[in-house]
Amino acid sequence: MAIVGVDVGGTFTDVVVVDGSEVRTWKTPTTDDQSVGVSEALSDVDADVFLHGTTAATNTLLESRGADVNLLTDPGFEDLIEIGRQDRPSLYDSFLDRPEPLVPRRRRLDSPQSIEGGEIVAVCLLGSYRDDASERRLAEQVVDLPTVLSADVSPEFREYERVATTVLTAYLTPSVSEYLAGLDRSVAIDTRLVMTSAGGLIPFGEAGSNAGRLALSGPAGGAVAAAAVGQHHGYRSVISFDMGGTSTDVARITGGAANAGAGHRVAGRVNRVPSIPIKTIGAGGGSVAWVDPGGAPRVGPRSAGANPGPAVYGRGGRELTVTDANVLLGHIPPTLSLGGTVALDIEAGKAAATTLASRVGLDVDHVVAGVIEIVDAHMERALRSVTVEEGSDPRESVLVAFGGAGALHATRLARRLGMKKVLVPPHSGVLSALGLLMATPRADSVQTVMLSEGTQGLTEQLARVGHEAGGRYQSMFGAECGDIRLTLDVRYIGQSHELEITGSDQWVDVVDRFHVAHAERFGFKRDERVEVVNVRAVASGKAPLDWSALPEVGPSVPVGSDGVWSRATLPAGFEVEGRAVVVEDTSATLLEEGDRMVVLGDGTLEVEVGS
Repeated sequence: MAIVGVDVGGTFTDVVVVDGSEVRTWKTPTTDDQSVGVSEALSDVDADVFLHGTTAATNTLLESRGADVNLLTDPGFEDLIEIGRQDRPSLYDSFLDRPEPLVPRRRRLDSPQSIEGGEIVAVCLLGSYRDDASERRLAEQVVDLPTVLSADVSPEFREYERVATTVLTAYLTPSVSEYLAGLDRSVAIDTRLVMTSAGGLIPFGEAGSNAGRLALSGPAGGAVAAAAVGQHHGYRSVISFDMGGTSTDVARITGGAANAGAGHRVAGRVNRVPSIPIKTIGAGGGSVAWVDPGGAPRVGPRSAGANPGPAVYGRGGRELTVTDANVLLGHIPPTLSLGGTVALDIEAGKAAATTLASRVGLDVDHVVAGVIEIVDAHMERALRSVTVEEGSDPRESVLVAFGGAGALHATRLARRLGMKKVLVPPHSGVLSALGLLMATPRADSVQTVMLSEGTQGLTEQLARVGHEAGGRYQSMFGAECGDIRLTLDVRYIGQSHELEITGSDQWVDVVDRFHVAHAERFGFKRDERVEVVNVRAVASGKAPLDWSALPEVGPSVPVGSDGVWSRATLPAGFEVEGRAVVVEDTSATLLEEGDRMVVLGDGTLEVEVGS
């Protein structure tokens, strides 16, 4: 069976085709209309299964081009979406406000008869997480407009998070549905699945009504693949580091699986759906260097994108980017074709650097080195946010680096964090697309239960959500799921936040597991009673591809000169010490002085980071 994975990024669209033991990969520039680029990338592909990672939902939100939403809610609660919580986006920045509500005041209503115009209706009533009948009756009264119900989108207590998530889903639904429907018509492949933020696959037909679940569709594929790489090589704790052309995505993965949490924020907005806890920042190869009003150089978050792209692409770009800086510093050999297709224009890169240097009053060499230092600082901060700030020591993890630019920065970042090992997987430039093939079909269920320690009914509630998740899986995929994973959201009675632990219907196990989780996360535990807030179930099937099924590295003669090696020619066991560059069509790996690299059996580059 031939399987194709396509991941759309801000700069490149990545394609991976696996047919038996053969693996083919390539990149194409991302088009303004993503579906055009995806269709073109698949035009010569003969496959049985199409798996897709998309930024359609995220782009709709970032570009403020979502639907005109009406909100139906309880009388007196129309402004809840604007009031929100009392926390501030930045505690000490008096000029920073929350994002504007996605529903204007005139469209926040308490009766279907008050609706005038709009494209879609979000329905959210206070008690619907316990009983959804009132929401469904209200939705039946809406005429001529589609509806999105909180009971379907986020059936958990906490009214603000529920209404915010429901409105966000409604806002994204029309554009995401239109995109997927168009792609569905143009792609002549029988099985078509899309990646969710949780790292699972759902059919195209289900994704349109679950648009909020696609906000981290692309990055989730990378996290799934990074987890598979770490598990294959025996590492229990992995830091996933995906640096593409527009952004960098990082995540901490433990236990060999990229487990999804109960929610995240996207573009500053609450989106309480199952999501891998990925931190995204605007730092990529295409990130533009600029000068702020105080005369200080900055990098990102604005990106040169695919068109015109970095100056060295030779497509008219005149601003210095991170990719330009890497080329001018020799981190990317001038003879390398980025993405296998883009020849480098060195003179254009020098011209961009000269322009910026004149603005900041420094020489070109200092400016170029400064760009790399600035973007490294941004990414180091992101890596610390998913490790140190969450009570985890990064020195106990291995850094899995991928994306078109990830391996160029990985060893320097690992050194800053005191990490000893970096893994650069095969096909690292398109690993998020490869991760799509390693994700499992998935269906979720959740129920708010509020059970105090020792209370009866835990067994019944676990059975209920497990049965519901299994039924949803059967409905979506036409087959029984292979596994159902049960978890619990638990807290000390009176706490305002919960921790997710492995499910059990025995209270003694629940209490013990929660104490351990609380001590790991916060450094202490309490001798107090606990309560189960939510019970969750994930029904999953078999992933299309397992990492161990990828071909091993065969014998070959290493090709390289002047410290530049061709990755495709390196056999298992090959070793090299930095400073050196290992190049491939879709990325390059930079070894600094003191770094030592060895090629593992599956083609992964394992780098021991020098001090």
